Amino acid sequence: MQSKWTPYPWVCFSMCVGVMGTALASPLYPIYQQAWGLQPSHITQIFVAYMFGALASLLFLGRLTNRFGFLVVLRGGLILMTLGIISSALAWNVPSFAICRFVIGVASGLITTSASVGMTQLNNKGDLQRAAATTSLTIAFGFGLGPVVGGLMAQWLPMPLKTAYLPSILLGFLAIYALFQVRIPASANTSAGGLSFRDVMPALSQPRRPFLRHYMLGCMAAFSAFGMFSLFAALAPSFMQNMVPWHGPLVSGLSIGIILFMSAGIQLLARPVATKKIAITGFFALAASNLLLMANTQLGSPWLFALSVLTTATGHAMCNLAGMSIVNKVSKPANRTGLLSTYLIIGYLGTIVPILGLGWLSDIMGLTPALVVFCLSLSVLTTVLGVFSLRARVLPIPRQ
Repeated sequence: MQSKWTPYPWVCFSMCVGVMGTALASPLYPIYQQAWGLQPSHITQIFVAYMFGALASLLFLGRLTNRFGFLVVLRGGLILMTLGIISSALAWNVPSFAICRFVIGVASGLITTSASVGMTQLNNKGDLQRAAATTSLTIAFGFGLGPVVGGLMAQWLPMPLKTAYLPSILLGFLAIYALFQVRIPASANTSAGGLSFRDVMPALSQPRRPFLRHYMLGCMAAFSAFGMFSLFAALAPSFMQNMVPWHGPLVSGLSIGIILFMSAGIQLLARPVATKKIAITGFFALAASNLLLMANTQLGSPWLFALSVLTTATGHAMCNLAGMSIVNKVSKPANRTGLLSTYLIIGYLGTIVPILGLGWLSDIMGLTPALVVFCLSLSVLTTVLGVFSLRARVLPIPRQ
């Protein structure tokens, strides 16, 4: 790791390691549930604590990348992430674990925003469509790696609520070290002075008026994809018990990881496709996946569950790729950080609002009826968004 090495792969690696740490706890929730005697609403509250941290980070720390440069913020985010994961391994009850998840959420917002901006700035070819695909691909791969590694460790090693976090901690130290070795071009270093009150005010932005409708469709693509993923990340180990004959943290971790690994592969293959076609496919695929999952609450077929996982992966891939592509198309370097933060804020709201509602309904009417309400609502929403995408005009592909 010499300073002469190009920073681009290390920024990709750091983003992957960062988001890996955020999703690692998902297959561990049933173990926490059994060890601490938790209800489904407790699991959703712990999951949402992370989302509130990420939301706070995007709202109040979104301008730090513009002020100090993406590399400084990315280093700080990874250090905070690693500390949060170490603390998670030491958590002893719901409040302590929720605080750890909140810290991890703050770090996730810093890492996602700074690394996304950095990957765009370091993209030598100036192809914003390629930069969007690479960013979305890296996020999906990192999120997928987390639950697979966590589930694998928890399935076979003793003290799973501690040992499952070791790989992420070690990779976090490696990423931090690497980021202190690389050097970035002067044009990508935007560090300018100290921190001011204005820098921690909410960094929400909107694009020029002709692109507002496209931007909102992109944001709602993130809302829908994040919402569907949060269902699997928070409660898949619970509702899978009636749908597949295999159980354990490795099985639930693989189900989450497969969705995101397939999402990453689909995004790679779909990169040359027009953004409008990607958005339309993504919305209708998510609608279909919700209908399949809703039907399988009654049928309990592992094959139908596998088909719902496939369509979920397709919808997640296409919606995330379309959303990132739209953000890059309607933004300029001066407002890209603000538009990206707003995009991610709306995406994280998609993980907070629906999953909290699902947890609340689960305590009242049971998990299965609540899951039906969730799937029906998201199916209707994504169908409507798919129709709007059909009627939207095509945006040109810009070059930096």
